[in-house]
Amino acid sequence: MSILVTGGAGFIGSHFVLDWLHGSDETVINLDALTYAGNPANLASLAGDPRHVFVHGDIADRSLLEQLLSQHRPRALVHFAAESHVDRSIHGPGEFMRTNVQGSFSLLEAVRAHWSGLDADAKAAFRFHHVSTDEVFGSLAPADPAFTEDHGYAPNSPYSASKAASDHLVRAWHHTYGLPVLTSHCSNNYGPLHFPEKLIPLMIVNALDGKPLPVYGDGQQIRDWLYVADHCSAIRAVLAGGRPGQTYNIGGCNEIANLEIVHQVCALLDELRPDPLGPYARLIRFVADRPGHDRRYAIDARKIERELGWRPAETFASGIRKTVRWYLDNPDWIASVRSGAYRDWLGKQYGTPAG
Repeated sequence: MSILVTGGAGFIGSHFVLDWLHGSDETVINLDALTYAGNPANLASLAGDPRHVFVHGDIADRSLLEQLLSQHRPRALVHFAAESHVDRSIHGPGEFMRTNVQGSFSLLEAVRAHWSGLDADAKAAFRFHHVSTDEVFGSLAPADPAFTEDHGYAPNSPYSASKAASDHLVRAWHHTYGLPVLTSHCSNNYGPLHFPEKLIPLMIVNALDGKPLPVYGDGQQIRDWLYVADHCSAIRAVLAGGRPGQTYNIGGCNEIANLEIVHQVCALLDELRPDPLGPYARLIRFVADRPGHDRRYAIDARKIERELGWRPAETFASGIRKTVRWYLDNPDWIASVRSGAYRDWLGKQYGTPAG
């Protein structure tokens, strides 16, 4: 038996592959295009493991998809592959449309053809798990209730619009063709192996370098933070027991403002690796807010707890400590991903911080 994972060299995908193979002998076929955030080093511990079959390829390559499905006949597919950075989507939305919309369409069509040819028992057991985001629901006011699975879609960035489009495709392929799909909407993930353009790893690596810590606007944008290992355990629960055609919200029960996140990271670094020049919070700089920046996201995860018995194992305090410690212990990984292209991106996005 095997499962096919798309985007399995990225942040969440690589964690899922490692987690899956830690607890199962089932082979993982790992398809990843290795764009800027896909990092084979995340999977270095699997070198020589016959249970991990890595394929360098694009989810928009229909012939490759058909070949993999025919050869390996996976019993399930977990679809992580996506362009996922909001700021990058603002500067260049085209790649987000190609990967997140056209790529998901190609994947659905290849899987539908494969699934249609299975025998009755295999068809009934097959699952297509689409990993999505809470950002498709738009922005919440401070007093609004958290997003439920029935919340209306209101995407506000090219990224979230492209993910919303892929969600609708997945839903349509279930209702029109009967494809047994599952969709999950997660909140902001954090943890080891996170590419350092996102908030938490960017703050850690910049602080260690004595560089400014750029905070958008007033820093009061609120997100629900989910430790990546908890996300992986939730996906396993949905894949094992979720009802086809249903969506499941996955949250960490940690609504925290961005500025508070930065202060907590600084406090942990002050404790674990103090800087002789003073507290790391001295490096905080406020920069111009990004266009269309959503003010608040919040996840209501009661459905997955009620139906599947899942709850996050980590508090934010325990998860952020593990995360900061990992970055302190892995300077070689940080150096390996901070290429010239990455430095050029930071200069383009943040410029010279004000204040």
